[in-house]
Amino acid sequence: MKTIFVTGGAGFIGSVFIRHILDVTADVKVINFDTLTYAGRLENLWGLDERRHQFVKGDIRNAFQVSEALPKNAVAIFNFAAESHVDRSIQSAKDFVTTNILGTQVLLDAAREKGVRRFVQISTDEVLGSLPEKEGAFFTEESPICPNSPYAASKAGAEMIVRAARETFGINTVITRCGNNYGPYQFPEKLIPLMISNALNDEPVPVYGDGQNVRDWIYVEDHCRAIWKIFKDGKSGEAYNIGARNERRNIDVVKAILDTLGKPHSLIKYVDDRLGHDRRYAIDPTKIEKQVGWKPLVSWKQGLQKTVEWYLENPGWVDRARNTNFRQYYEKTYQTNLR
Repeated sequence: MKTIFVTGGAGFIGSVFIRHILDVTADVKVINFDTLTYAGRLENLWGLDERRHQFVKGDIRNAFQVSEALPKNAVAIFNFAAESHVDRSIQSAKDFVTTNILGTQVLLDAAREKGVRRFVQISTDEVLGSLPEKEGAFFTEESPICPNSPYAASKAGAEMIVRAARETFGINTVITRCGNNYGPYQFPEKLIPLMISNALNDEPVPVYGDGQNVRDWIYVEDHCRAIWKIFKDGKSGEAYNIGARNERRNIDVVKAILDTLGKPHSLIKYVDDRLGHDRRYAIDPTKIEKQVGWKPLVSWKQGLQKTVEWYLENPGWVDRARNTNFRQYYEKTYQTNLR
């Protein structure tokens, strides 16, 4: 039984990734290492095969905890653990710097110590900054690192730490950069689940600025398939951009959600724009398509329908997620009183 070490596996993408691995393999055991912040939730792991999934509570910034949990000669470390919400990084960047940069360094040190065969760093297209609004401009793997938010800067710093570990110590590393994910288990501070949960309660759905910011959306299961393919077939030392060729303006995403739920567009409330709000992200995934042989399987229409259905079918999960921490953040960010 081969062992992989997944950090942040109780969060949104990490938990979906673990489910995918347990579904598509029969000889892989997962050690899931997560500190259970507000966005990491044990109920995201309900129903997993305990013979092949072991949860360990720990912080990637704590070298002792990491070393104790990480077995020798693990096949891979998949580093999903990160503070990831731009709005929260604007309010306070400290945890983003310590978790996303220091935590990555701790994991790389442990990988050297324990003889881990491959280190997979889960990054983001946000490290590449913002594209012009004109069509024809896309992020490629050759695009310069140019972060514009504290969150993006911390993820860019993590990429540099990973690069340095490879160049200095010869660690077998790959970096993945993905666009905006959506799907089941996403914490409701992010755009799509926030719009769904607010609309279901007939609450205003807040849209930053003029709503014309463009994001490249991908269904989370397609992203997880890509990560696994890159782990198996990607070249050491390379970065791979993961995208579904699915650019959409924020306002169009919000309207599509309201239409799917049968809710009126009058719920839309424009709010002051986010500080340093990147205007457009768009990914050219040619490299992963040609080198690794991956393509997305879920269309936007299919993915959005599946996502809405999951939130409709799991009201208890949503209610528990929209707890005191979430409400305090929401009121501070949008100056809205949730009742």
